[in-house]
Amino acid sequence: MKILALLRHAKSTWDDPVARDFDRPLNKRGQKAARTVGGEMRSLGLGFDRVIASPALRVIETLADIEQSYGKNLGQVYDQRLYLASPATLIDLIHETGDETQSLLVVGHNPGLERLAIMLTQGSDGPLRSELECKYPTATLAEIALKVESWGEVAEGTGTLTRFVRPRDLDPELGPDEDSY
Repeated sequence: MKILALLRHAKSTWDDPVARDFDRPLNKRGQKAARTVGGEMRSLGLGFDRVIASPALRVIETLADIEQSYGKNLGQVYDQRLYLASPATLIDLIHETGDETQSLLVVGHNPGLERLAIMLTQGSDGPLRSELECKYPTATLAEIALKVESWGEVAEGTGTLTRFVRPRDLDPELGPDEDSY
């Protein structure tokens, strides 16, 4: 069995007149949400053998805030292919992971992460999956237990959603608003 964690970047700002989408920073709420989720990751004892992330500024800042409350550096590797990646690209990146890795964290963007999580957990149900199908908010961590021995076997329906950690579940002030998607 392999463990795949998918982390969507925290809430970014649209108020900063940056030249490119790639360079959008986090807003204050996003910074707080990332620190909150990082603290929860620490309290749950989550650890990762490998971390790959989009090099977009909002992902870099999300990881910096996560690490601040998680208490250690995640040792992430940035891969340009993760920027706004489709589920197919995400699967390709997962398939490239060496089998010595038991737990992989992928940090990136929607809609790719949400679509990938839904695809991998196709055929399973339960309250967590229902929440996933409803909405995958910013700074949310989805953990999927994969019934595979090799990352190359990861495909539709091979996983079960075991955690769905949303900032609003940890701090009501980080609750949903009309633009938290």
